[in-house]
Amino acid sequence: MEAAFFDLDKTVIARASMVAFGRPFYRQGLISRSLILRSLYGQLVYMHLGASEEKLARMRDSVLALTKGWERARVAEIVRETLDEVVQPIVYGEALALIEEHRAAGRAVYVISASPEEIVGPICEYLGVEDFIATRAKLDEEGRYTGETEFYAYGPNKAIAMHEIADERGIDLRASYAYSDSATDLPMLQAVGHPVVVNPDRELAKTAREHGWEVRRFVRPVRLRDRVPMPPPGPSAAAVAGLAAGGAAWLWHHRTQRNRRHAPPPAGLAGLAARARSGATRSAASLRRLPRGR
Repeated sequence: MEAAFFDLDKTVIARASMVAFGRPFYRQGLISRSLILRSLYGQLVYMHLGASEEKLARMRDSVLALTKGWERARVAEIVRETLDEVVQPIVYGEALALIEEHRAAGRAVYVISASPEEIVGPICEYLGVEDFIATRAKLDEEGRYTGETEFYAYGPNKAIAMHEIADERGIDLRASYAYSDSATDLPMLQAVGHPVVVNPDRELAKTAREHGWEVRRFVRPVRLRDRVPMPPPGPSAAAVAGLAAGGAAWLWHHRTQRNRRHAPPPAGLAGLAARARSGATRSAASLRRLPRGR
């Protein structure tokens, strides 16, 4: 059996899914401007100018802490209600065509993303992709976020998850494909026999040249409903990671301030995720399968 593994942000969709829901979260009062300025602005700007992986890991933890006490049900409702508004216009037509091509060839298709399950799950449901792996947040007994991560689907953890899935389902990774835009996904790309880089960052482009990997450019976002029949919104896949909300809030705030000052737009949030922690829980447990027939 062969498979195709797709990163989500900047590979299947044209924006970072982690930040795409900033405006809905702000509208619903989950995020305040003062909290954004006090807790995120300086750290995230510094990240764009350059930061060590250790500092990025500390930044991730501080952003996760912002969501401590949020109710999972409320966040799930916001995501479901605004999915069309946020995600529909930003899906790459080239990615959809590739997914269809792999399915026609009999390959299993997986989305594997450091973004939170609560965002990745509904997107996969709309794409018709049943299997995905995403970041999962810890919850307390009352269904509120603890500010910690149970599983972080990032960097080496992606490759670990792929190997576990391959062992479980009899997938030949040497005959399989992987697609990503970021050098942080090198372990994921190196895990398969057919790595393909999509809109690569500078480091990944260099690696692709050195190894003779295929490079593709995706430039054609299409409305998802124009390519895939839209089912009614379903329940959330799981708890949202605090990383998403924090990054989303920062991006929304900067866009608002930019419009007021007519200043150049802020840099993207690529690279926000930090290297996966050692000793993470077994990644196969993070695999989610959407119900059939939805």
